[in-house]
Amino acid sequence: MEKTSGAQTNLSAYNNDWYNPGSYPKLVTWYLLNRLFIHTHIPYPSAFKVALLRLFGAKIGRGVVIKPKVNIKYPWFLQIGDHVWIGEEVWIDNLTLVTIESNACLSQGAMLLTGNHNYRKSAFDLIVKPITLGPGSWIGAKATVCPGVQVGSHALLTVGSVATGHLEAYGIYQGNPAKYLKTRTITS
Repeated sequence: MEKTSGAQTNLSAYNNDWYNPGSYPKLVTWYLLNRLFIHTHIPYPSAFKVALLRLFGAKIGRGVVIKPKVNIKYPWFLQIGDHVWIGEEVWIDNLTLVTIESNACLSQGAMLLTGNHNYRKSAFDLIVKPITLGPGSWIGAKATVCPGVQVGSHALLTVGSVATGHLEAYGIYQGNPAKYLKTRTITS
């Protein structure tokens, strides 16, 4: 039996005019440079990619490694600490601020998603919330971090898992939605 509340989705009413990530020339210029130099299989040096991201407003520390085919929506909404590793095909869909603290690792195909839609509203309103990855945190291959999530210091989100809520420091999380598994122990 199908349940209904009476109201229905009406995408023709969708309006995100309130959201303005930058001027049209800035967006187009970044899109082209991102496709040519960041979101490509050509292995340009990380230092070159970091310089380009900084040119567009990203705040990036020392020793950052950016592998090929990374996709970054808006560098002006990106803060990265020192010695961060960003693996191949990572997608940072940062409609708002993404903060990646020092020594964090994003494995291949990981996704950081700061935007979503309000399924309770008939117009499917856009929702944006920042993401913070704490120092030493590790987002496993093909794992997804959803809008508004804070990943604690040295927390680990395992391969293919989906973080819909905050991850506590040194916790290992797995599944969809990700659940606490055990404590991460790091030895020297």
